Amino acid sequence: MELTWYGHSTWHVTVDDTELLIDPFFDNPHTDTDPEELDPDYVLLTHGHADHIGDVDRYEGSGLVATPEIVEYCEDNFGEFDAVGGMGMNLGGTVEIGDAFVTMHRADHTNGMDTSYGTSGGMPGGFIISDTKPTQVSDAESTTFYHAGDTGLMTEMRDVIGPFLEPDAAAVPVGDHFTMGPMQAAVAVDWLDVDHAFPMHYDTFPPIEIDTQDFVNEVKGTGSDAEVHVLDGDETFEL
Repeated sequence: MELTWYGHSTWHVTVDDTELLIDPFFDNPHTDTDPEELDPDYVLLTHGHADHIGDVDRYEGSGLVATPEIVEYCEDNFGEFDAVGGMGMNLGGTVEIGDAFVTMHRADHTNGMDTSYGTSGGMPGGFIISDTKPTQVSDAESTTFYHAGDTGLMTEMRDVIGPFLEPDAAAVPVGDHFTMGPMQAAVAVDWLDVDHAFPMHYDTFPPIEIDTQDFVNEVKGTGSDAEVHVLDGDETFEL
């Protein structure tokens, strides 16, 4: 599994021969990539805020993994997409898309479409992406990545996602103000019991500018064994 961070919450995930793009938003200071350079098989949207769907119109015709509300909004505003299941998916569901299994889990955040109070996209989410189907039987051979979406700290990370979905790595928002900051994000990493942690959703605009060393220090402070990787924009990590 290859993970590439394009700044903010935008990730490209390759699972064998399947390419996934999460929350496309390339108008951020961490990337020099032209979104037209990418040709994902599927676009995954955690929620409908403008800094998460800002470039989804570049991928008209791609598979779309999102809630039915967000799918309908995107089709009304950005063109036709091949939505998974014909209408999208919802929290708690797992879908098989190409070589990947994607489980949607809740995130604690708001979800006005395009950051507007006029239209709600329902409960926002995060995605757990694996190369094997999740079951109650632990599978040490599987590789699993958790994109937490925009979220505050929630006990489901400790009680459900960590022990049952068993991510090996997690990308967590650390910019504070709109999501978790370094301290709460570090607690999330500890609860998830991951081997690798990646900060995201920071430094895009003034309210979320932070020193990422604070996150590194906070993870160490929890006693977690997770290795923190502060990626440069457009950098790839092989999981």
